Amino acid sequence: MKLCRHGEAGAERPGIVDPDGNVRDLSSHIADFGPDQLAPETLRAIAAIDVHALPVVPAGARLGVPFAGTRQFIAVGLNYSDHAAESGMPIPSEPILFTKGVSCIQGPNDPVVIPRGSTKTDWEVELGVVIGTTASYVSEADALDHVAGYCVVNDLSEREYQLERGGTWDKGKGCPTFGPVGPWLVTADEAGDPQALSMWLDINGKRVQTGNTATMIFGVANLVSYISQFMTLLPGDIITTGTPPGVGLGQKPEPWYLRSGDVIELGIDRLGSQRQDVRG
Repeated sequence: MKLCRHGEAGAERPGIVDPDGNVRDLSSHIADFGPDQLAPETLRAIAAIDVHALPVVPAGARLGVPFAGTRQFIAVGLNYSDHAAESGMPIPSEPILFTKGVSCIQGPNDPVVIPRGSTKTDWEVELGVVIGTTASYVSEADALDHVAGYCVVNDLSEREYQLERGGTWDKGKGCPTFGPVGPWLVTADEAGDPQALSMWLDINGKRVQTGNTATMIFGVANLVSYISQFMTLLPGDIITTGTPPGVGLGQKPEPWYLRSGDVIELGIDRLGSQRQDVRG
């Protein structure tokens, strides 16, 4: 299934995408998509609904974050060896973890706002992993059983704040609007193998990132298991799993970054696409 939320910010309603690509309103069956609705038994019940009996949402309606109630937004750094190389950093021997403030989460097509004083706001297309059931000290063999589904994430970053201002990476990762998520939550059964998804990102129509999750250093099952050794993962939590090369920091001959008026477009095979206007 492709699950979504539609409507104005703060007043979104649950939806589902039918086989023809239309968004159908689900609010007659559930009030919203949140942590409780990501449990396997609830997803099975939603899958049994006749989507063609649901009202069609008008084309062009705003899509919000596909699910509400995320409590932890966990990110993995340098998880593609070629991205580590373009960043001038060694390939990690264990996953590098940091957090993005949940306050940065927004809809997939909402505007991105460059932070005050920023000169190095950057883009990163990433596979997002959405937790469906609580995971603590899970094995790699069982890790994917705790995943509700997958989504597209743009892990926007302010490189000066991240790398030049001391402390951890977190301060450059959680600025307002730095976490577009969606357009859909694609359930694990429909997404297929999470290590076989092509991904891309364009700036103003120019392709700058092309990659595939097959080249991750640490795969999804490994990451869910690994992270669960250090914290309890909760339903609705998002793990954003790293980016392939082509970010602004790695552009040649000189890095370049987002400016007001730019347009970001990005997507992942089977998971949909996003579009953000950049504002300064």
